[in-house]
Amino acid sequence: MKNHTTGQSDAPSFAELFTPKLLTVLREGYGVPQLRADVTAGLTVAIVALPLSMAIAIASGATPAQGLYTAIVGGFLVSMLGGSRFQVGGPAGAFIVLVASTAALHGMDGLILATFLSGLMLAAVGFLRLGTFIKFIPFPVTVGFTAGIGVIIFASQIKELFGLALDQEPGELLEKLPALWAARESVTPAAIILSVATVGVILGLRRWRPHWPGMLIAVGLAAAVAALVALPVQTIGTKFGGIPSSLPAPHLPSLSMDKIMAVLPAAISFTLLGAIESLLSAVVADGMTGRRHRSNCELVAQGVANIGSSLFGGFCVTGTIARTATNVRAGAHGPVAGMLHAVFILLFMLVAAPLAAYIPLAALAGVLAVVAWNMIEKPAIAILLRSGWGEATVLGATFFLTIFRDLTEAIVVGFALGSVLFIHRMSRTTEVATNTAFVGRDEADTAHPRKAYDEDQAANPDVVIYRISGALFFGATASIGSVLDRIQDTHKALIVDFSAVPFLDSTGANMIEGLAHKAHKRGVVLWLTGASRDIQRVFVTHGLRKPLVCYAATMEDAVASLRDGAKEGREAA
Repeated sequence: MKNHTTGQSDAPSFAELFTPKLLTVLREGYGVPQLRADVTAGLTVAIVALPLSMAIAIASGATPAQGLYTAIVGGFLVSMLGGSRFQVGGPAGAFIVLVASTAALHGMDGLILATFLSGLMLAAVGFLRLGTFIKFIPFPVTVGFTAGIGVIIFASQIKELFGLALDQEPGELLEKLPALWAARESVTPAAIILSVATVGVILGLRRWRPHWPGMLIAVGLAAAVAALVALPVQTIGTKFGGIPSSLPAPHLPSLSMDKIMAVLPAAISFTLLGAIESLLSAVVADGMTGRRHRSNCELVAQGVANIGSSLFGGFCVTGTIARTATNVRAGAHGPVAGMLHAVFILLFMLVAAPLAAYIPLAALAGVLAVVAWNMIEKPAIAILLRSGWGEATVLGATFFLTIFRDLTEAIVVGFALGSVLFIHRMSRTTEVATNTAFVGRDEADTAHPRKAYDEDQAANPDVVIYRISGALFFGATASIGSVLDRIQDTHKALIVDFSAVPFLDSTGANMIEGLAHKAHKRGVVLWLTGASRDIQRVFVTHGLRKPLVCYAATMEDAVASLRDGAKEGREAA
């Protein structure tokens, strides 16, 4: 909002930051044409989300019904309260690893409680306006952990893809692969045929009929074949007894302190990944539409959606890139499309729930195999590997830690490595020019106006002039400080110009303070020139005041003061 008195923009108000996009769209005017577009988009997304929600739930160690509860309740709340026009929420493939490990360690009650706590945390993160900081996650980290998750998802589906008989499937990849190999004698040819056919139909329709709902068609055909031919494969009916035809009554999860403390690490992991995944999805939607989402409002909506999902027995909800992109391509006008997608999935449960019992698990495994392959961003990986050792190291560390250790650990380590890489590169951009006096403006450079070189002043043995260029922060102080420390007792003045320094932290200020005390002890006058108001404030906070240092707006002013002082000294003599 603009302040008409000063002509400057004010910070957004609380209401502006947390107003759901649904209200914004309704205020703009919402009629039959907009509703028609949202109905079409909502139905299209529901057709995509229906098999995915069940497949993701089964891969996560939950029931297909829980996947549908998550898509219905969570998806509705994400769209109704979110800060993105086109975000579609529901169960996501990125959560399969975390959800499966949490369910294995703490049971289904622990998973639901962790989802509930994660909802509270996400809402708190949004209300504290911390969503802005999620964008600082380096690109190689997001590519690395999504690729790692894709590998783990595919590995988790090998059992169903080949129809293996395995009583207890280990969770860790290094333990899972030997166990799967040991069960190779139990391969079911019918399961392989169904899974391969499912993948083939999805990829074929994607190429020749891209607007058709490939996943739903593939799963539907597999279910029909399995039922008509009576193939010896596991189905949703044989393993889970089908799905219910209505939503359960909402109820709070068990909130005992012992259980809360036990699932707290999982809840934190859900929160971290949920924030990254949902805001990344919102950014993708922005890029496709030219709109801008409200990140903190979106996180609050994600929090409420996770709380709502847990109350109905569902698990983690987040914004999903594939469904959100489908929503945009289907011509959605606003959040009503996402809300209707949840309604259409609910109608499927109410009307066609018995048909879901015939869906083979091998077909759903084929769906997830395609999802896993799509999660591995091959072009982005190739670009990062060609970009240099730094990006490749961050990418590789995040990828392998995701596969062999833990997703949260992978994100933290990847972020730390990315930060160190950034600090190293930033420190190399900070330079210091020695014995350089500048007396005139170079008009060609308006962003960082340099001055013309003054040979007479540069040759003055009594004055040493330095000009620092770049951010003076903890990563650059060692190299800059070693240059500035070369003052000698024979010098009468030291001028340090900060006109090309955009940022100074406390470490840099402390280094300048040490230089000032060293100069003062040797009888050398230290002049600090060209410092912005913010940098001067940091200097004063660190005790850099007269007579320890002198300040001047420009180096010319400092040089003029030194010349006037020398002239007065000669006249007095």
